[in-house]
Amino acid sequence: MTNTTDYNYMEAMTEDIREYIKNEVTLSDYSDRDELEEHLNETLWIEDSVTGNASGSYTFSTYQAEEYICHNLDLLTEAVKEFGCDENVLEKGAEWCDVTIRCYLLGQAIAEVLDDLEEELTEAFAEVEEMEV
Repeated sequence: MTNTTDYNYMEAMTEDIREYIKNEVTLSDYSDRDELEEHLNETLWIEDSVTGNASGSYTFSTYQAEEYICHNLDLLTEAVKEFGCDENVLEKGAEWCDVTIRCYLLGQAIAEVLDDLEEELTEAFAEVEEMEV
C-alpha cells in the first residue's frame, strides 16, 4: 500500500506568499500592515504563483490539481458556498476547483504570513515613519 500525504493548501499557500513577498515586495513601500495586506489581497488574487486565478490554473496539470483536491473536498465545499456557486463544480474541472480553494484561503494565508513577519513589518514601518518625520 502506498503512503500518500494529503496536500495542505494553507501550508503551500503561506510558503508561496512568503516567496512572493521576499522576491516582489519592498516592505518600506507601505506605511502599515493594513495597506500591505490590502495590496497583497488585490495582487495575489490574480497571481498564478499563489492562486492560479489569472490563467485559471496554479498547477498547469489536471492530474496534479486532482491530487491536491482529492483529500480537500471539505475545503472545496466551503469555498463554493462562500462564493455562492450553485453549479456542479466538479464538472468545471480539477484545476478550476484547485484555484477556487486557493482564492478562498487567500486572505487567511496572507494574514498568517504577516503574523509570522510581524517583527520585520514593525521595523520596516518604523523606518518609513522616521523618514516621514
